[in-house]
Amino acid sequence: MRSSPSVSRVLARPPLAGSYAAAVALVLLALCPFLVLTTATSLMRPVLLRDLHATPFELQLAIGLSNAGYAFGAVAAADLIQRVPRRHVYFVCEAGFVVASVVALSARGIGQFGTGIVLQGLFTGLLLVVALPPLVTRRNLRELPTTAAVVSIGLFGMVTLGPLLGGLIGDGGDWRLLFGVIAVLAAAGFAIGLLSFSPNEPLAPGAGFDWLAIPPALAVTVLPFFGVSWLTRSTFGSLVFLLPVVVGLLIGVVLIVAQYRARDPLMPVRPISNTLPVAGIAGAMITGATFTTLVELTEVFLLAAPRYSPVKVGALLTTQLLGVLVAALIFRRLLPTRWTPVLALSGLLSIAAASVVLLTLSASNAAAVVPVAALLLGYGAGAGVTPGLFLAGLSVPAAAIGSIFALVELLRSEAAFLVGPVLLHFAQDRGVTDSGYRATVAIVLAITLLGALLLVGLYLLGGARPHRPDLDAWLGGQGGAYHSPPLAARLRKG
Repeated sequence: MRSSPSVSRVLARPPLAGSYAAAVALVLLALCPFLVLTTATSLMRPVLLRDLHATPFELQLAIGLSNAGYAFGAVAAADLIQRVPRRHVYFVCEAGFVVASVVALSARGIGQFGTGIVLQGLFTGLLLVVALPPLVTRRNLRELPTTAAVVSIGLFGMVTLGPLLGGLIGDGGDWRLLFGVIAVLAAAGFAIGLLSFSPNEPLAPGAGFDWLAIPPALAVTVLPFFGVSWLTRSTFGSLVFLLPVVVGLLIGVVLIVAQYRARDPLMPVRPISNTLPVAGIAGAMITGATFTTLVELTEVFLLAAPRYSPVKVGALLTTQLLGVLVAALIFRRLLPTRWTPVLALSGLLSIAAASVVLLTLSASNAAAVVPVAALLLGYGAGAGVTPGLFLAGLSVPAAAIGSIFALVELLRSEAAFLVGPVLLHFAQDRGVTDSGYRATVAIVLAITLLGALLLVGLYLLGGARPHRPDLDAWLGGQGGAYHSPPLAARLRKG
């Protein structure tokens, strides 16, 4: 018996399908639960090691592979939505995230816990590409700046709450309760999806599995993250560290080159190989890596030198959230203007300023210095990463933004979650309360300053003049909003 046309229309269009607030809530509930965990676990380590009877290597491997799952999931989603409707993928991922959270919170050993958090990372990476692009590409120019601010808060605002939550649990709280709350939030996201996610068709129903992108992306994420995790039980000279990292990064280079040369690539590298998107992606990678490193390094120093409790460490770092909110509000105002590249550069310079402040950190002045540095770090993350993401995404047609987000998040995650553990291990080898801390902060400062010079050099050599993005044309599917000169265009003319 066929349904009546009226019933079919009701089933085809959920009651909140046109609601902007519901679309925003859907994205935040899809992304924030796992992103909070990425910065909460460092201050929860002693509790997790005790309750799960785990070694430091086992716990670090579980955390590292969960981050790898997030990066790989974004690429896998770009391929999957070619053949499967986004709505179906969304519900499977949200339901899977709930199950993964229950698996983790009920774990009595590191094997089950690691399985749970790796799946959490994988499903969140998938949700990034499934849930975020429909919000960004809504055909309402007035909503887009607010959406940009929401993306910034979703990607980094909740990340900055992680240390406080991790500190509360590290001081004797119940980490299982945190995972339970996260499962409930994911279930709420599932419910909102039922009310607001409209049915849709796959992007390319006849497309086959992308063998040239997916297996290499898996290797690019799993191998280096495994190698870095091995540092918890070895040294920089260990082949078990060096081989996976070097091989994984080489495969990454091959993947990018192959996508650039492919006739119909999963991730369109060629359209974003111009000045503005390359500068945006490079800035996002450097900012993400230095931000993560300084936050983790500061936590380790505060626990070791003044011997602060985990909750006090987390509380001192909460001014990051204010910095992210300021950056998000500024980005909301600047997105329709020509100043987004300048904002992205200011984020990197703010990380450099935070590094200078942290060079003065000592056991006696930590309570005054850390909140200032954390404010600068939060602004730097919000101003440096999300604008860079949009510089790349707005340089291609709106229909391709999901694939671009997947590529940028792969590269950004690779940088952020590899550089941080390596530099942290370097600091601990030299003594985090002695020369190791300041030497590592100095290295981060040098990276940020060189990164800022790189961005300025890219702009100058490319001859990229700041211009307003053509958002009307972009939302209308008429091409990219930014029209950027080729890399080193001025040198090519010469």
